Amino acid sequence: MKKDPGLVFRICLMLGDAIAIIASFVFAYYLRTNIDSRPYYFTENPWEFTLTIALLIPAWLIILAILGLYNQDIFLGKSRSREVLRLLAASAIGVMTIITFDFFAGGDLFPVRIVAVWAAVLCFLSLILMRTFLRFLRKQVIRRDRGTLRAIVIGNSKNTEYLINHFLAFPEDGYRLAGVVASSKYIPKDQRKHQYSSLKDALKKCHPDVIFQTDERQTDYVYTKAINQHLLYYFVPSEAALSSHFGRPELIGNTPAILVKVTPLIGNAKIAKRTMDIIFGGILLLLALIPMGIIWLVLKISDFRHPATYSEYRLSRYNKKVKIHKFRSMKMEYSGLSPEEAFQKMGHPELIKKYRKNGDYLNKDPRITKIGKFLRATSLDELPQLFNVVKGDISLVGPRALVPGELRNYGDRSLLLSVKSGLTGLAQVSGRRDISFEERRALDLYYVQNWTFFMDLQIILRTVTAVLFRKGAK
Repeated sequence: MKKDPGLVFRICLMLGDAIAIIASFVFAYYLRTNIDSRPYYFTENPWEFTLTIALLIPAWLIILAILGLYNQDIFLGKSRSREVLRLLAASAIGVMTIITFDFFAGGDLFPVRIVAVWAAVLCFLSLILMRTFLRFLRKQVIRRDRGTLRAIVIGNSKNTEYLINHFLAFPEDGYRLAGVVASSKYIPKDQRKHQYSSLKDALKKCHPDVIFQTDERQTDYVYTKAINQHLLYYFVPSEAALSSHFGRPELIGNTPAILVKVTPLIGNAKIAKRTMDIIFGGILLLLALIPMGIIWLVLKISDFRHPATYSEYRLSRYNKKVKIHKFRSMKMEYSGLSPEEAFQKMGHPELIKKYRKNGDYLNKDPRITKIGKFLRATSLDELPQLFNVVKGDISLVGPRALVPGELRNYGDRSLLLSVKSGLTGLAQVSGRRDISFEERRALDLYYVQNWTFFMDLQIILRTVTAVLFRKGAK
Protein backbone atom coordinates (compact mmCIF):
# COMPACT_ATOMS: atom_id res chain seq x y z
CA MET A 1 0.00 0.00 0.00
CA LYS A 2 1.46 3.34 -1.06
CA LYS A 3 -0.05 5.27 1.83
CA ASP A 4 0.22 3.77 5.29
CA PRO A 5 -0.66 6.25 8.08
CA GLY A 6 -1.00 3.29 10.46
CA LEU A 7 2.73 2.63 10.01
CA VAL A 8 3.54 6.27 10.80
CA PHE A 9 1.46 6.11 13.97
CA ARG A 10 3.12 2.86 15.03
CA ILE A 11 6.54 4.49 14.66
CA CYS A 12 5.37 7.52 16.66
CA LEU A 13 3.99 5.13 19.28
CA MET A 14 7.32 3.32 19.54
CA LEU A 15 9.20 6.61 19.86
CA GLY A 16 6.69 7.79 22.47
CA ASP A 17 7.09 4.55 24.42
CA ALA A 18 10.88 4.93 24.33
CA ILE A 19 10.69 8.51 25.62
CA ALA A 20 8.24 7.52 28.37
CA ILE A 21 10.46 4.65 29.56
CA ILE A 22 13.66 6.72 29.62
CA ALA A 23 11.89 9.59 31.39
CA SER A 24 10.49 7.18 33.99
CA PHE A 25 13.90 5.76 34.90
CA VAL A 26 15.50 9.21 34.98
CA PHE A 27 12.75 10.56 37.23
CA ALA A 28 13.00 7.51 39.52
CA TYR A 29 16.74 8.12 39.82
CA TYR A 30 16.11 11.82 40.51
CA LEU A 31 13.53 10.99 43.19
CA ARG A 32 16.03 8.88 45.10
CA THR A 33 18.96 11.25 44.80
CA ASN A 34 17.25 14.65 45.14
CA ILE A 35 13.83 14.31 46.78
CA ASP A 36 14.10 11.28 49.08
CA SER A 37 15.62 12.63 52.30
CA ARG A 38 17.19 9.33 53.33
CA PRO A 39 20.97 9.16 52.94
CA TYR A 40 22.53 7.07 50.19
CA TYR A 41 26.01 5.64 49.79
CA PHE A 42 26.80 5.68 46.10
CA THR A 43 28.30 8.17 43.65
CA GLU A 44 25.76 9.98 41.50
CA ASN A 45 26.22 9.51 37.78
CA PRO A 46 22.88 10.41 36.12
CA TRP A 47 24.31 10.70 32.59
CA GLU A 48 25.79 7.19 32.61
CA PHE A 49 22.54 5.86 34.09
CA THR A 50 20.45 7.57 31.37
CA LEU A 51 22.73 6.35 28.54
CA THR A 52 22.59 2.74 29.79
CA ILE A 53 18.79 2.81 29.93
CA ALA A 54 18.63 4.35 26.45
CA LEU A 55 20.84 1.58 25.05
CA LEU A 56 18.50 -1.04 26.54
CA ILE A 57 15.37 0.54 25.03
CA PRO A 58 15.28 -1.92 22.04
CA ALA A 59 14.77 -4.78 24.53
CA TRP A 60 11.79 -2.91 26.00
CA LEU A 61 10.26 -2.32 22.57
CA ILE A 62 10.65 -6.01 21.71
CA ILE A 63 8.80 -6.91 24.93
CA LEU A 64 6.01 -4.47 24.06
CA ALA A 65 5.76 -5.92 20.54
CA ILE A 66 5.70 -9.53 21.79
CA LEU A 67 2.84 -8.60 24.12
CA GLY A 68 0.89 -7.28 21.12
CA LEU A 69 0.99 -3.63 22.17
CA TYR A 70 1.53 -2.47 18.59
CA ASN A 71 -1.33 -4.51 17.13
CA GLN A 72 -4.04 -2.47 15.40
CA ASP A 73 -6.85 -3.04 17.91
CA ILE A 74 -4.50 -2.02 20.73
CA PHE A 75 -2.84 1.05 19.23
CA LEU A 76 -6.21 2.42 18.04
CA GLY A 77 -7.45 2.21 21.63
CA LYS A 78 -10.25 -0.27 20.93
CA SER A 79 -9.28 -2.53 23.81
CA ARG A 80 -8.12 -0.27 26.63
CA SER A 81 -8.52 -2.85 29.40
CA ARG A 82 -6.28 -5.35 27.59
CA GLU A 83 -3.79 -2.59 26.86
CA VAL A 84 -3.60 -1.54 30.51
CA LEU A 85 -3.04 -5.12 31.69
CA ARG A 86 -0.38 -5.72 29.05
CA LEU A 87 1.39 -2.45 29.88
CA LEU A 88 1.44 -3.50 33.53
CA ALA A 89 3.01 -6.83 32.54
CA ALA A 90 5.47 -5.11 30.17
CA SER A 91 6.58 -2.69 32.91
CA ALA A 92 7.31 -5.53 35.32
CA ILE A 93 9.02 -7.73 32.70
CA GLY A 94 11.03 -4.80 31.33
CA VAL A 95 12.44 -3.76 34.71
CA MET A 96 13.23 -7.39 35.57
CA THR A 97 15.03 -7.74 32.22
CA ILE A 98 17.19 -4.69 32.95
CA ILE A 99 17.97 -5.92 36.49
CA THR A 100 18.96 -9.34 35.08
CA PHE A 101 21.15 -7.72 32.42
CA ASP A 102 22.81 -5.52 35.04
CA PHE A 103 23.46 -8.56 37.26
CA PHE A 104 25.17 -10.62 34.55
CA ALA A 105 27.02 -7.58 33.19
CA GLY A 106 28.52 -7.08 36.64
CA GLY A 107 27.37 -3.48 36.73
CA ASP A 108 25.87 -1.30 39.39
CA LEU A 109 23.00 0.26 37.49
CA PHE A 110 20.67 0.16 40.50
CA PRO A 111 22.75 1.05 43.56
CA VAL A 112 19.51 0.92 45.56
CA ARG A 113 16.65 -1.35 44.52
CA ILE A 114 13.99 1.24 45.28
CA VAL A 115 14.97 3.00 42.03
CA ALA A 116 13.91 -0.10 40.05
CA VAL A 117 10.60 -0.33 41.95
CA TRP A 118 9.79 3.33 41.35
CA ALA A 119 10.84 2.98 37.71
CA ALA A 120 8.42 0.06 37.16
CA VAL A 121 5.50 2.06 38.59
CA LEU A 122 6.42 5.21 36.68
CA CYS A 123 6.89 3.28 33.42
CA PHE A 124 3.40 1.85 33.70
CA LEU A 125 1.83 5.26 34.35
CA SER A 126 3.91 7.17 31.80
CA LEU A 127 3.24 4.62 29.04
CA ILE A 128 -0.50 4.98 29.59
CA LEU A 129 -0.27 8.79 29.60
CA MET A 130 1.97 8.89 26.52
CA ARG A 131 -0.30 6.58 24.52
CA THR A 132 -3.39 8.56 25.55
CA PHE A 133 -1.68 11.79 24.47
CA LEU A 134 -0.59 10.33 21.10
CA ARG A 135 -4.10 9.05 20.37
CA PHE A 136 -5.46 12.51 21.17
CA LEU A 137 -2.97 14.03 18.71
CA ARG A 138 -3.94 11.45 16.10
CA LYS A 139 -7.62 12.36 16.45
CA GLN A 140 -6.80 16.04 15.98
CA VAL A 141 -4.81 15.26 12.84
CA ILE A 142 -7.62 13.09 11.44
CA ARG A 143 -10.22 15.78 12.14
CA ARG A 144 -8.17 18.03 9.86
CA ASP A 145 -8.47 15.33 7.19
CA ARG A 146 -4.81 14.36 7.38
CA GLY A 147 -3.48 10.83 7.78
CA THR A 148 -6.70 9.16 6.63
CA LEU A 149 -7.21 6.40 4.07
CA ARG A 150 -9.48 7.22 1.13
CA ALA A 151 -11.90 4.31 0.84
CA ILE A 152 -13.99 2.95 -2.01
CA VAL A 153 -16.89 0.69 -1.03
CA ILE A 154 -18.14 -1.64 -3.75
CA GLY A 155 -21.00 -4.11 -3.57
CA ASN A 156 -24.77 -4.37 -3.30
CA SER A 157 -25.12 -5.35 0.33
CA LYS A 158 -26.48 -3.92 3.56
CA ASN A 159 -22.87 -3.85 4.74
CA THR A 160 -22.21 -1.11 2.16
CA GLU A 161 -24.58 1.25 3.95
CA TYR A 162 -23.22 0.24 7.34
CA LEU A 163 -19.60 0.90 6.36
CA ILE A 164 -20.48 4.31 4.94
CA ASN A 165 -22.29 5.29 8.14
CA HIS A 166 -19.45 3.94 10.24
CA PHE A 167 -16.82 5.98 8.36
CA LEU A 168 -18.89 9.12 8.96
CA ALA A 169 -19.61 8.39 12.63
CA PHE A 170 -16.10 7.25 13.61
CA PRO A 171 -13.52 9.23 11.62
CA GLU A 172 -10.91 8.34 14.25
CA ASP A 173 -10.73 4.87 12.70
CA GLY A 174 -8.84 6.58 9.89
CA TYR A 175 -11.11 6.00 6.86
CA ARG A 176 -12.71 8.66 4.66
CA LEU A 177 -15.33 7.77 2.08
CA ALA A 178 -14.07 8.58 -1.41
CA GLY A 179 -16.44 6.60 -3.61
CA VAL A 180 -19.22 4.01 -3.69
CA VAL A 181 -19.98 1.54 -6.47
CA ALA A 182 -23.41 0.20 -5.55
CA SER A 183 -27.13 0.60 -6.16
CA SER A 184 -28.66 3.76 -4.72
CA LYS A 185 -30.75 1.84 -2.19
CA TYR A 186 -27.55 0.78 -0.38
CA ILE A 187 -26.21 4.34 -0.15
CA PRO A 188 -27.48 6.96 2.37
CA LYS A 189 -29.14 9.82 0.51
CA ASP A 190 -26.67 12.43 1.70
CA GLN A 191 -23.76 10.33 0.44
CA ARG A 192 -24.98 9.57 -3.09
CA LYS A 193 -22.72 12.33 -4.38
CA HIS A 194 -19.93 9.74 -3.97
CA GLN A 195 -21.67 7.18 -6.18
CA TYR A 196 -19.94 5.86 -9.30
CA SER A 197 -21.23 3.58 -12.00
CA SER A 198 -18.10 1.42 -12.21
CA LEU A 199 -15.00 0.59 -10.22
CA LYS A 200 -12.83 1.73 -13.10
CA ASP A 201 -14.41 5.20 -13.01
CA ALA A 202 -14.13 5.37 -9.21
CA LEU A 203 -10.44 4.40 -9.24
CA LYS A 204 -9.70 7.01 -11.87
CA LYS A 205 -11.39 9.89 -10.05
CA CYS A 206 -11.06 9.04 -6.35
CA HIS A 207 -7.36 8.11 -6.00
CA PRO A 208 -8.18 5.66 -3.17
CA ASP A 209 -5.94 3.90 -0.66
CA VAL A 210 -8.25 1.00 0.20
CA ILE A 211 -11.13 -0.96 -1.36
CA PHE A 212 -13.91 -2.60 0.67
CA GLN A 213 -15.94 -5.20 -1.23
CA THR A 214 -19.23 -6.17 0.38
CA ASP A 215 -20.57 -8.77 -2.06
CA GLU A 216 -19.13 -11.71 -3.97
CA ARG A 217 -19.53 -10.41 -7.51
CA GLN A 218 -16.36 -10.16 -9.61
CA THR A 219 -14.08 -10.62 -6.60
CA ASP A 220 -11.17 -11.65 -8.83
CA TYR A 221 -11.57 -8.49 -10.91
CA VAL A 222 -11.81 -6.17 -7.89
CA TYR A 223 -8.89 -7.86 -6.10
CA THR A 224 -6.71 -7.65 -9.23
CA LYS A 225 -7.49 -3.96 -9.55
CA ALA A 226 -6.43 -3.44 -5.95
CA ILE A 227 -3.16 -5.32 -6.49
CA ASN A 228 -2.33 -3.47 -9.70
CA GLN A 229 -2.68 -0.11 -7.96
CA HIS A 230 -1.05 -1.28 -4.69
CA LEU A 231 -4.17 -0.71 -2.59
CA LEU A 232 -5.36 -2.45 0.55
CA TYR A 233 -8.21 -4.84 -0.18
CA TYR A 234 -10.86 -5.84 2.36
CA PHE A 235 -13.51 -8.44 1.65
CA VAL A 236 -16.58 -8.07 3.88
CA PRO A 237 -18.29 -11.47 4.20
CA SER A 238 -22.05 -11.71 4.08
CA GLU A 239 -22.07 -13.71 7.31
CA ALA A 240 -19.93 -13.16 10.38
CA ALA A 241 -19.21 -16.88 10.58
CA LEU A 242 -17.72 -17.05 7.09
CA SER A 243 -14.36 -18.81 7.12
CA SER A 244 -11.46 -16.37 6.95
CA HIS A 245 -8.48 -18.66 6.45
CA PHE A 246 -7.42 -16.76 3.34
CA GLY A 247 -6.99 -13.41 5.06
CA ARG A 248 -6.76 -11.55 8.34
CA PRO A 249 -10.11 -10.89 10.07
CA GLU A 250 -10.73 -7.41 11.46
CA LEU A 251 -13.71 -5.51 12.78
CA ILE A 252 -14.76 -2.28 11.08
CA GLY A 253 -17.09 -1.09 13.80
CA ASN A 254 -19.23 -4.16 14.40
CA THR A 255 -18.88 -5.58 10.88
CA PRO A 256 -16.34 -8.36 10.26
CA ALA A 257 -14.06 -7.69 7.30
CA ILE A 258 -11.21 -9.77 5.92
CA LEU A 259 -8.00 -8.02 4.93
CA VAL A 260 -6.63 -9.99 1.98
CA LYS A 261 -2.93 -9.20 2.05
CA VAL A 262 -0.82 -9.11 -1.08
CA THR A 263 2.21 -9.61 1.16
CA PRO A 264 2.82 -10.08 4.90
CA LEU A 265 5.20 -7.10 4.69
CA ILE A 266 2.85 -4.50 6.15
CA GLY A 267 2.58 -2.75 9.50
CA ASN A 268 4.96 -4.05 12.18
CA ALA A 269 6.63 -6.39 9.68
CA LYS A 270 7.65 -3.42 7.55
CA ILE A 271 9.19 -1.70 10.58
CA ALA A 272 11.09 -4.86 11.54
CA LYS A 273 12.44 -5.30 8.01
CA ARG A 274 13.56 -1.68 7.73
CA THR A 275 15.24 -1.91 11.14
CA MET A 276 17.11 -5.02 9.97
CA ASP A 277 18.19 -3.21 6.79
CA ILE A 278 19.60 -0.29 8.78
CA ILE A 279 21.43 -2.48 11.32
CA PHE A 280 22.78 -5.24 9.06
CA GLY A 281 23.18 -2.95 6.04
CA GLY A 282 25.13 -0.43 8.13
CA ILE A 283 27.42 -3.12 9.56
CA LEU A 284 28.06 -4.65 6.12
CA LEU A 285 28.72 -1.21 4.63
CA LEU A 286 31.36 -0.45 7.28
CA LEU A 287 33.01 -3.83 6.69
CA ALA A 288 32.93 -3.31 2.91
CA LEU A 289 34.43 0.19 2.82
CA ILE A 290 38.06 -1.00 2.54
CA PRO A 291 37.32 -3.71 -0.13
CA MET A 292 35.27 -1.15 -2.08
CA GLY A 293 38.18 1.31 -1.92
CA ILE A 294 40.56 -1.36 -3.26
CA ILE A 295 38.18 -2.33 -6.10
CA TRP A 296 37.67 1.32 -7.04
CA LEU A 297 41.45 1.85 -7.14
CA VAL A 298 42.02 -1.27 -9.31
CA LEU A 299 39.31 -0.17 -11.77
CA LYS A 300 40.73 3.34 -12.01
CA ILE A 301 44.29 2.04 -12.58
CA SER A 302 43.05 -0.35 -15.31
CA ASP A 303 41.05 2.41 -17.02
CA PHE A 304 41.77 5.83 -15.50
CA ARG A 305 39.79 7.72 -18.18
CA HIS A 306 36.41 6.27 -17.22
CA PRO A 307 34.45 6.08 -13.94
CA ALA A 308 34.85 2.98 -11.77
CA THR A 309 31.17 2.94 -10.88
CA TYR A 310 27.98 3.42 -12.79
CA SER A 311 24.37 4.03 -11.89
CA GLU A 312 21.13 3.08 -13.56
CA TYR A 313 17.46 3.42 -12.73
CA ARG A 314 15.59 0.34 -11.56
CA LEU A 315 12.04 -0.16 -10.33
CA SER A 316 11.42 -0.83 -6.66
CA ARG A 317 8.29 -0.80 -4.47
CA TYR A 318 5.16 0.79 -6.01
CA ASN A 319 6.89 1.36 -9.37
CA LYS A 320 9.27 3.84 -7.74
CA LYS A 321 12.38 4.53 -9.80
CA VAL A 322 15.58 4.31 -7.75
CA LYS A 323 19.15 4.89 -8.86
CA ILE A 324 21.13 1.70 -8.25
CA HIS A 325 24.92 1.90 -7.90
CA LYS A 326 27.39 -0.78 -9.03
CA PHE A 327 31.04 -1.17 -9.90
CA ARG A 328 31.45 -0.95 -13.66
CA SER A 329 31.94 -4.41 -15.17
CA MET A 330 31.10 -3.55 -18.79
CA LYS A 331 33.27 -1.95 -21.41
CA MET A 332 32.53 1.76 -21.47
CA GLU A 333 31.22 1.79 -25.04
CA TYR A 334 28.41 -0.59 -24.06
CA SER A 335 27.64 0.88 -20.63
CA GLY A 336 24.08 2.16 -20.36
CA LEU A 337 22.89 0.31 -23.49
CA SER A 338 20.32 -2.46 -23.50
CA PRO A 339 21.64 -5.90 -24.55
CA GLU A 340 19.90 -5.52 -27.90
CA GLU A 341 21.50 -2.12 -28.52
CA ALA A 342 24.95 -3.32 -27.40
CA PHE A 343 24.99 -6.46 -29.59
CA GLN A 344 23.75 -4.45 -32.57
CA LYS A 345 26.47 -1.86 -31.98
CA MET A 346 29.24 -4.47 -31.89
CA GLY A 347 27.91 -6.10 -35.05
CA HIS A 348 26.70 -9.37 -33.51
CA PRO A 349 22.88 -9.20 -33.58
CA GLU A 350 22.77 -13.02 -33.57
CA LEU A 351 23.82 -12.91 -29.90
CA ILE A 352 20.56 -11.21 -28.89
CA LYS A 353 18.46 -14.34 -29.31
CA LYS A 354 21.11 -16.53 -27.67
CA TYR A 355 21.38 -14.11 -24.72
CA ARG A 356 17.63 -14.02 -24.07
CA LYS A 357 17.16 -17.75 -24.61
CA ASN A 358 19.91 -18.48 -22.08
CA GLY A 359 18.14 -16.53 -19.32
CA ASP A 360 19.85 -13.16 -19.99
CA TYR A 361 23.34 -14.66 -19.84
CA LEU A 362 26.24 -15.49 -22.16
CA ASN A 363 29.19 -17.59 -21.07
CA LYS A 364 31.60 -15.34 -22.97
CA ASP A 365 29.81 -12.01 -23.03
CA PRO A 366 31.89 -9.65 -25.23
CA ARG A 367 30.51 -6.62 -23.38
CA ILE A 368 32.18 -7.60 -20.07
CA THR A 369 35.75 -6.62 -19.14
CA LYS A 370 38.17 -9.18 -17.67
CA ILE A 371 38.03 -7.52 -14.27
CA GLY A 372 34.27 -7.19 -14.65
CA LYS A 373 33.89 -10.94 -15.15
CA PHE A 374 35.66 -11.55 -11.84
CA LEU A 375 33.56 -8.92 -10.07
CA ARG A 376 30.34 -10.47 -11.36
CA ALA A 377 31.39 -14.02 -10.51
CA THR A 378 32.14 -12.98 -6.93
CA SER A 379 29.21 -10.50 -6.71
CA LEU A 380 31.68 -7.79 -5.66
CA ASP A 381 30.20 -5.49 -8.29
CA GLU A 382 27.06 -5.29 -6.11
CA LEU A 383 28.82 -3.83 -3.02
CA PRO A 384 27.96 -0.15 -3.74
CA GLN A 385 24.29 -1.10 -3.44
CA LEU A 386 24.81 -1.23 0.33
CA PHE A 387 24.51 2.56 0.15
CA ASN A 388 21.08 2.04 -1.47
CA VAL A 389 20.09 -0.33 1.34
CA VAL A 390 21.02 2.06 4.14
CA LYS A 391 19.36 4.95 2.31
CA GLY A 392 16.16 2.93 1.95
CA ASP A 393 15.97 2.68 -1.85
CA ILE A 394 16.10 -1.11 -1.71
CA SER A 395 16.21 -3.79 0.97
CA LEU A 396 18.92 -6.31 1.82
CA VAL A 397 16.54 -9.09 0.76
CA GLY A 398 13.81 -8.87 -1.86
CA PRO A 399 12.90 -9.56 -5.48
CA ARG A 400 15.35 -8.58 -8.19
CA ALA A 401 15.22 -4.87 -9.03
CA LEU A 402 13.62 -4.58 -12.46
CA VAL A 403 14.84 -2.47 -15.35
CA PRO A 404 11.78 -0.50 -16.60
CA GLY A 405 12.04 -2.11 -20.01
CA GLU A 406 11.81 -5.60 -18.51
CA LEU A 407 8.26 -5.11 -17.24
CA ARG A 408 6.81 -6.64 -20.36
CA ASN A 409 8.35 -9.97 -19.28
CA TYR A 410 6.59 -9.93 -15.91
CA GLY A 411 2.91 -10.78 -15.96
CA ASP A 412 2.79 -10.46 -12.16
CA ARG A 413 4.79 -7.24 -12.00
CA SER A 414 2.30 -5.55 -9.62
CA LEU A 415 2.87 -8.32 -7.07
CA LEU A 416 6.65 -8.06 -7.44
CA LEU A 417 6.49 -4.30 -7.02
CA SER A 418 4.44 -4.49 -3.81
CA VAL A 419 7.68 -4.76 -1.77
CA LYS A 420 11.12 -3.19 -2.04
CA SER A 421 13.58 -4.82 -4.38
CA GLY A 422 16.55 -6.52 -2.77
CA LEU A 423 20.33 -6.65 -2.95
CA THR A 424 19.93 -10.42 -2.67
CA GLY A 425 16.90 -12.66 -2.75
CA LEU A 426 15.43 -16.14 -2.77
CA ALA A 427 16.10 -16.55 -6.51
CA GLN A 428 19.76 -15.57 -6.14
CA VAL A 429 20.45 -18.10 -3.39
CA SER A 430 18.55 -20.83 -5.22
CA GLY A 431 21.00 -21.11 -8.06
CA ARG A 432 21.59 -17.61 -9.40
CA ARG A 433 22.39 -18.36 -13.08
CA ASP A 434 21.66 -22.09 -12.78
CA ILE A 435 17.87 -21.59 -12.88
CA SER A 436 15.66 -20.31 -15.66
CA PHE A 437 14.03 -16.90 -15.93
CA GLU A 438 10.60 -18.42 -15.17
CA GLU A 439 11.94 -20.17 -12.05
CA ARG A 440 13.52 -16.95 -10.80
CA ARG A 441 10.25 -15.09 -11.26
CA ALA A 442 8.31 -17.82 -9.45
CA LEU A 443 10.74 -17.69 -6.51
CA ASP A 444 10.45 -13.89 -6.32
CA LEU A 445 6.65 -14.18 -6.22
CA TYR A 446 6.84 -16.85 -3.52
CA TYR A 447 9.02 -14.53 -1.42
CA VAL A 448 6.60 -11.59 -1.78
CA GLN A 449 3.59 -13.65 -0.70
CA ASN A 450 5.26 -15.73 2.03
CA TRP A 451 7.76 -13.36 3.63
CA THR A 452 8.92 -13.98 7.18
CA PHE A 453 11.67 -12.35 9.24
CA PHE A 454 13.43 -15.71 9.57
CA MET A 455 13.25 -16.25 5.80
CA ASP A 456 15.25 -13.03 5.38
CA LEU A 457 17.86 -14.20 7.88
CA GLN A 458 18.12 -17.56 6.12
CA ILE A 459 18.54 -15.89 2.71
CA ILE A 460 21.30 -13.63 4.06
CA LEU A 461 23.20 -16.66 5.41
CA ARG A 462 22.69 -18.57 2.16
CA THR A 463 23.92 -15.54 0.19
CA VAL A 464 27.21 -15.60 2.08
CA THR A 465 27.57 -19.30 1.27
CA ALA A 466 26.61 -18.81 -2.39
CA VAL A 467 29.18 -16.02 -2.82
CA LEU A 468 32.00 -17.84 -1.00
CA PHE A 469 31.51 -21.06 -2.97
CA ARG A 470 30.40 -19.28 -6.16
CA LYS A 471 27.27 -21.39 -6.35
CA GLY A 472 25.50 -20.65 -9.60
CA ALA A 473 27.97 -17.90 -10.51
CA LYS A 474 29.51 -17.78 -13.95
